[in-house]
Amino acid sequence: MIILKAKKQRRLLNNLFNMSIAQNLLKIKSTLPEQVTLVAVSKTKPVADLMEAYEAGQRIFGENKIQEMAEKWEQMPKDIKWHMIGHVQTNKVKFMAQFVSLIHGVDSLKLVQEINKQAQKNNRVIDCLLQIHIAEEETKFGLDEEELASLLSSSEFQQMKNIRIVGLMGMATFTDNKEQIKKEFLHLKSIFDAIRTETMNRVSTLSMGMSGDYQLAIECGSTMVRIGSSIFGGR
Repeated sequence: MIILKAKKQRRLLNNLFNMSIAQNLLKIKSTLPEQVTLVAVSKTKPVADLMEAYEAGQRIFGENKIQEMAEKWEQMPKDIKWHMIGHVQTNKVKFMAQFVSLIHGVDSLKLVQEINKQAQKNNRVIDCLLQIHIAEEETKFGLDEEELASLLSSSEFQQMKNIRIVGLMGMATFTDNKEQIKKEFLHLKSIFDAIRTETMNRVSTLSMGMSGDYQLAIECGSTMVRIGSSIFGGR
């Protein structure tokens, strides 16, 4: 009897925890404009947590480790769109080329070449976002404006058939200074607008904003936000 009671209590606690994930997700979705896509950042979280979000209607999940993402892809429903949101090493691209929907942090011609190569092997065209360095922190990855222009104008890039650049992404400085964050977001938005004009609106995604600053990012023009802890809780 005691064992059964303990199991029942654990089940109730699990249900409450899972329900909170669904509630958090639906609450956030209710605040997002129609044109903004939500990426549920599920890194380090177990499949059971992701399935609760899935059952609440979420179909886009973001991971920052390719091996973990591949393991979850194997276990979970195949209508999920998997986004690679972490820094990508070229030697790991082959492990996700079969299934990844969007790679966020593309920051070099070398990485573009490898993605195109692995996409070709899998008879796919892989969508990517070019990461722009907008933060004051040197630890953040990304291209500067000169490097961006050089990459997009290179003859080698223009000949690639298995990679499609659909937009830009960037991460603001980790600070409580909202004005600085806003300035960095608006700077990225201005770069995005210029690229859209140059490419005749072929790029449509501007990924910026996370749990702590996504509302400000949306005000500054973001069309895609990456939210993890506000949905799944802390890590």
